[in-house]
Parts: sequence; C-alpha cells; structure tokens
Amino acid sequence: MEDIQLEVTRRLLQINTLKIQPSNPFTWASGWKAPIYCDNRKVLSYPETRTFICKQFAKLVREKYPQAEVIAGVATGAIAHGVLVAEELGLPFIYVRSKPKDHGLENLIEGDLQTGKKVVIIEDLVSTGLSSLHAASAISNYGGDVLGMLAIFTYDFATARENFKKAGVELTALSNYPTLIKLAVDEGEVDPGDVERLKSWRDDPANWGR
Repeated sequence: MEDIQLEVTRRLLQINTLKIQPSNPFTWASGWKAPIYCDNRKVLSYPETRTFICKQFAKLVREKYPQAEVIAGVATGAIAHGVLVAEELGLPFIYVRSKPKDHGLENLIEGDLQTGKKVVIIEDLVSTGLSSLHAASAISNYGGDVLGMLAIFTYDFATARENFKKAGVELTALSNYPTLIKLAVDEGEVDPGDVERLKSWRDDPANWGR
C-alpha cells in the first residue's frame, strides 16, 4: 500500500492537485490557515491519473470488500470518481447529498439503494471526517450496510482518525499528508527546514498560523 500511496501522491503533485505553501498559507472556508490546498476535482481533467486512481480504488474494493454490492459517492467531489469505480466493477452506483433536496422527493440519497445492500463509499478528500461520516450515516439510516470508505487523500488529522473510530467506519486513503511531506522533501518541492512547521499544522490545524 505504501508504494501505491507514493505513486498516487506523486501524480497528484504533478498535476498541481496538491499545493504546499508553508510561507504563504491558504485560508480554508472554515477560516483555518493551512500550508496545503487539495483540489482533487482536477484529477478528472487528466485521463491517465484519473484511470490510475479508479483502478486502485477498484483493486482495493476487490481485495478488502469482495462482498460489495453498491458503490456510493459523496457529493459533490466524489460523484464522478464513484461512477468510474462502479463502472469498472460493474456495480450499481448511488450518491449522497450534503443535505436533502429542498423540492420534489427531498432526497438525501440519489439512486436506488435497497435495504441490506453492502456499500463501499468513495470520497475525494477527508479532513475532519465529519461530512464523510455524515454520508456513511445517511446510508446506514436508509438501510444500507456500510463496509468501509475509500478516499483519494486524507490530511490524517488525529480528530479524523478518532471520528472514524467512533463511527466504526474503516477509512483507506490512496494518499495522505505524511506521505506528501516525505515525497515533497525528497523531490525538492519543500525545504527540509519547513518540515517541522508542516508537521505542526497537522497537530493543531485550527490554531496554526494564528
């Protein structure tokens, strides 16, 4: 798995999906200052990387969850990736909205999910894990059996690990923040002198840079 994480991280860096700026931090929607920005929607514009990630997801489903009956995507960033994985595996696809529609049937889950079906969730990015786990909870409440979640990238916050543990949901990511920092240093993308500062952000992201 470590080799795959390195290769996926390398590909994400090459297409500027991952950007690291410790001396010129980004401001997230939450107001947090961060030395990194991740935009996995860019992956869809690069067929080779898009296909590679899809095949790695499919391989993980076959190895870890061979009993999977449905693939679910988390709206909106993981819908397309989820569709690709479902197509690769020949499985039904559903997706989970961040909130119910305000008209029509007011659906939270789009697609046909039958009670008791075993579901693997595809996510593009995991930060605290709350929105991802909201999707898992929605599927469970609707009668689905969540086997686990696969993500393209996770910041690997301690709070996220704790949230997933409490929810009883297994998370497997193709790339993560520690792997990113290691690779970025090895390939000269990051000054070794910035490593400790970058590590400290993951330890306390809400207060970093304030």
